[in-house]
Amino acid sequence: MKRSAFISQLKKDGCILLRFGSRHDIYFNPKTGLRQPVPHHNEIDNILAKHIRKYWDYQHN
Repeated sequence: MKRSAFISQLKKDGCILLRFGSRHDIYFNPKTGLRQPVPHHNEIDNILAKHIRKYWDYQHN
């Protein structure tokens, strides 16, 4: 998955960028109160993208 498409999905779901990092950006999900790093790779592995989204969903329930 392209990083730009993944970031667009995160923003659509209400996540916000907390800070830029040298290798990862930190995004915050206000619904769950959790932070998660997102790498700077042009392509984000689908497994990693699924892991990030699942982490926020499981912590919310």
